[in-house]
Amino acid sequence: MAYVVAGYWAAGYVASDSEAALSAALQSLAPGAIIELFQLELNAAQHGVAITRYFHAGVNELRGDVVFGGQTYEPLPIEAEGFEWNGQGTLPRPRIRIANIAGTITSLLLSLPRGLEGAKVTRLRTLARFLDEANFLPYVDSGYVATGYVSASPDADPSATWPPEVYYVDRKAIETRDVVEFELASAFDLVGVRIPARQCLTRCQWAYRSPECGYTGTSYWTAEDQQVFDPALDACGKRVDSCKLRFGDNNELPYGGFPGIGTFFT
Repeated sequence: MAYVVAGYWAAGYVASDSEAALSAALQSLAPGAIIELFQLELNAAQHGVAITRYFHAGVNELRGDVVFGGQTYEPLPIEAEGFEWNGQGTLPRPRIRIANIAGTITSLLLSLPRGLEGAKVTRLRTLARFLDEANFLPYVDSGYVATGYVSASPDADPSATWPPEVYYVDRKAIETRDVVEFELASAFDLVGVRIPARQCLTRCQWAYRSPECGYTGTSYWTAEDQQVFDPALDACGKRVDSCKLRFGDNNELPYGGFPGIGTFFT
C-alpha cells in the first residue's frame, strides 16, 4: 500500500511500505552495501539533445552493468561528495568527479553547444539486497531441482530507496587529463534564479494576450477598464481588476501569481 504525504507529491517522491523494508534492513546485523546510482538528464534547449544516461561507480556480481528497477546503470569511474540534508545555513553544493582517461569527458563536453551546465543530476541510493535479480549469480543448492527455483535476490525492490536527491550542474570546476569535476547546485541556488520566478511588482509584467497571459477572449476593454467593441481599442490596464474583467474573480487565474504562472502584482 502506497500513501502520499500531504503536499509532498510536488517533489516527485511518494512514500510507501518499502520505507519500512529499508529501515528494517538498516537496523539488521548485516544490512549490506549502500549502492549509489546517478542519472544525468540533458535537455534539448541547452544541450541540443534530450537524453538521460544512467551511471554507477562499479559493476555487479556478474561483472556487468548494475540493474535496478529494470533500468541499466553503466559502470563509470565517478566520485561524489558534499551531498547532505541541512535545514540551516547555505544550501549544499555537491561535487562530482569523473575519470577523463583518454579525454572521453572532454570530447563529450566539446560535442555539447553549451557544455554540461544546466544538466539535471539525480542521486539515488539503495541497498545491494534490493537490486534486481539480474545482478547476481544463480542460486543453486542440493535440492534445487526438487524444490524448484530459488531467487538469487529475494528482497529485490525498486521502490526501496532513500528520497531522490536532485541537483543541476552549475559549473565545471576542474578539467585535467585525469579527471573532470563539476559543481552542482539545487534548483533554488542556480545563478540568476529568483524565488519567486518574478519580482513582486505593482503591475503585471506579462505581454497582453501572450501565451503567459493566456487571455484569448473576444471581449474587449481599454486600459482604463472601459468595455469597448472595437478590437483595435483593446488594451490591458495591467492591474488585478483588469485581469478579473477578462478571467473572472477566480484564484486559479493568472493575476496575483498563482501556481503555474509566476506573476505577482497587487
